Amino acid sequence: MRKIFLIGLLIASARGLAGHNALLPQPQEVRYGAAKLVVRGLAVYLASSPSTEDRFAADELAKDLSEIAGSPVMVQAGAPRQHGVVLRRTGSLDPLPAPGESSGPQSREAYTLKVTAEGAEIRAVSSAGLFYGVQTLVQLVESRGAEASLPEVEIRDWPSLPYRGIMVDMSHGPLPTENELKKQMDFLARWKANQYYFYSEASIELKGYPVLNADARFSREQIERIIAYAQQRHIDVVPCVELYGHLHDLFRIERYADLSAIPHGSELDPRNPQVAKLLADWIGQLTELFPSRFFHIGFDETWETAKSVRAKQASPAELYLEHFQTVSELVRQHGKTVLLWSDMFSKYPEMIPKIPPGTILVPWGYDATVYEPYWAPFASLPIPKIIASGISIWNSLAPDFDVSFSNIDTFLAAGRPHGILGLINTLWTDDIMVLMRPAFPGIAYGAGAAWQRDPMNRGQFFADYARILYPAPAAAEVAPGLEAITQAQTHLSVAIGDMETLRRLWDDPLAPARLARLRAHREDLRQARLAAEDAQEHLSEALQRGGDRFTLADLLLEARMLDYAGMKGLYAVDLADFWQQLGSHPSHEDVEFYLSGEMSSHDHSRLADLMDAVADLREGYREAWKEAYTPYRQGTVLAKFDSEFQHWWDLQRRLRHFCDGFHDGDPLPPIESFSAER
Repeated sequence: MRKIFLIGLLIASARGLAGHNALLPQPQEVRYGAAKLVVRGLAVYLASSPSTEDRFAADELAKDLSEIAGSPVMVQAGAPRQHGVVLRRTGSLDPLPAPGESSGPQSREAYTLKVTAEGAEIRAVSSAGLFYGVQTLVQLVESRGAEASLPEVEIRDWPSLPYRGIMVDMSHGPLPTENELKKQMDFLARWKANQYYFYSEASIELKGYPVLNADARFSREQIERIIAYAQQRHIDVVPCVELYGHLHDLFRIERYADLSAIPHGSELDPRNPQVAKLLADWIGQLTELFPSRFFHIGFDETWETAKSVRAKQASPAELYLEHFQTVSELVRQHGKTVLLWSDMFSKYPEMIPKIPPGTILVPWGYDATVYEPYWAPFASLPIPKIIASGISIWNSLAPDFDVSFSNIDTFLAAGRPHGILGLINTLWTDDIMVLMRPAFPGIAYGAGAAWQRDPMNRGQFFADYARILYPAPAAAEVAPGLEAITQAQTHLSVAIGDMETLRRLWDDPLAPARLARLRAHREDLRQARLAAEDAQEHLSEALQRGGDRFTLADLLLEARMLDYAGMKGLYAVDLADFWQQLGSHPSHEDVEFYLSGEMSSHDHSRLADLMDAVADLREGYREAWKEAYTPYRQGTVLAKFDSEFQHWWDLQRRLRHFCDGFHDGDPLPPIESFSAER
C-alpha cells in the first residue's frame, strides 16, 4: 500500500512541477494542490519551546520572506494562528551530525512541510530538520512583492546520505578572511550541507609554535567564532589536518627541519621520538579547539618516507601502518572518530585488515570517471566510507564544471550501492592564484546531489541554480554565463593540451612545440575567446540587473582571464602567420608593416593589447584578493602579472629594434629566436 501511495505522490509531483519552481535539492516526496498562500501579511510562529537554533531559523525565514514580499514578516510569540508559518520541533535539539547518523524518513534531518490557503507548517524532530524545511519553503515562493505567494503543497523530505560536506583548502592558495569563511557557511547552508572540513597543513594557531606560519594562519579565537557561526546553520566544522605528509610549512622552519623524513621536506619521520611528542601536543590542542566528534588526520601521498633513512630499517608500509596506529589511537583517546584519505591503503593493501574498527576511509578522485585505484579496493568491504569528489578549480583559469559534475555524479553512482555514508566535495587551491568564489555552483551541485535520491538534472542545473540565487532578470543572464565560461575553459584546455590552464597561462607561446600546437588548434582558441566574451557579456549584464558581486564578480574576472589566454595564443599564431608570409628574405617595408605596425606598435597592436589586458587583469586580481583573502601570498601572485607584462614589453622592444635595423634582402631569423625559452 505504501509503494502505491508513493508512486501516486511522485506522479502528482511530476505534474505539479510543470507550473512551479524547481527545488534544489529535489525533495523526496512532493504533492501540489491548486490553492496558494499570499506571503504579505504572514507571520512566523515557533510552536515548541524554541532553542537558539530554532529562533535563528525563524529569523532567517522572516528576513527572506520580508525581502521577497517587500513587506515586513515578523516572528511572533504566543500560540500559532492562521495565516502564518508555524515551525514545530517535536524532538531534541540535535543541531549537528554525529557518528552513526542514518538517512531516511525517520532520520534526524527529515522534515515535513505543508502549505494551504490558510497557513503553512514545517515540522521536524530536530532543529536541523526545521532549518532545512525553511530553506525549501523560501525556494517555493513564486513571484515577488504583492504577488508573492506559496503554492499549496505537501512535502516529505529527508537526506539520501547523512553526511554532506565541503572541504576547503586553507594551505595551498590564498588564506580566506574570517568574514569570507562565514559567507561560505551561509552559502553552504542554503543547499542543506552539514559538514565543513577545515583543511589545514599548518594554518591554525597552536600554542607553543609562534613562528609557524605566523602571517598565514587563523587564530584560535577566529576558529571558535567560525565554529559557532557554522553551528547556527547546522554545519559541523571538522578539522581536516595533515599529521604525516604535506607538512613542509613546518619543516621549512629550521628548528623543526630534523623532524622530517628528508631535511626540509614534507613528511614526518615516523620513528623520531620528538615527532610523537609534537603530535600528542597538536592532537590535544586541536581536539580541544574543535568540538566536532569527527577528526580527519590526512595521511595521504606519503612518498618521501620510501626514500628516507628509516626506509632502510623498515618497509614504507610498515612505517606507515605504525604511524597510523599511533596517531589514530591518540585521536580516539580524545573521543573522536577518525577519518583519513584512502590512497596509501590502496598502495599497500596488506594494511587494510589492520584498520581499527570505526575508522572512516575517504576514497577520493577528481576525474570525470571514478578514480578506480583509490576506490576499488574498498568498494565491497564493510568499512565505513565517505567519498571525496572535487570541484576542478585548483589549476585552471575557471572551474571546469563538466569535469566536476561528472566526477560527483559517477562517484555517487558507484558509491551508493556499496553503502557510502556521505560525500565530501573538495575545494583544493593548489595554484596559489586560485579564487574560491567561482566554485560556488559546484558546491551547490555537490550538496544537492548528496541530499536527493535521484541524480541531479545537469541540463537544467545552471538555470535552476540561478533562479534560486538571483532576481529573475539577473538569473536569466547568469545561467548562460555559466554555460559560456564552462565552454571557454573546455576549448582552451583542448587548445593547449592541458586541463591546467592556470599553470599554463604564463608559458611563452613562441616556444616551438607550443607554437606548433597552438597553430593546429587555432579554432579552439577562437572558440575559447568567443565563449569567454559571451560569458563576460552575460555576467556583466547579470551584475547590472541586480546579481550580487559576491558570487558573480570573480566569475567575470575569470571570464576575462580566459579571454586573455585565448588572445595570447591567437596573437602568437598571428605572428607565426606573419613570419610565414614574410618569407626568408623580406623587404624592409613588409617587415616594418607586419612586425612593427601589426605586432609591436606602441598602441593598437597585438603586443599593446596584451600589455593592456594583463595590466588590467592585475588590478582585477588585486581587488578580488583584497575583498576575500588576507595579504598572505598576494605579492607572489601580483608579481606573476608583472612578469607577464615585462615579457610582452621586452618582446615589443626586441621586435622594434629588429625592425629598425632590418634592410631589404636581409635573412629573416627563425621565429623561435624571439622566444624567451630559446
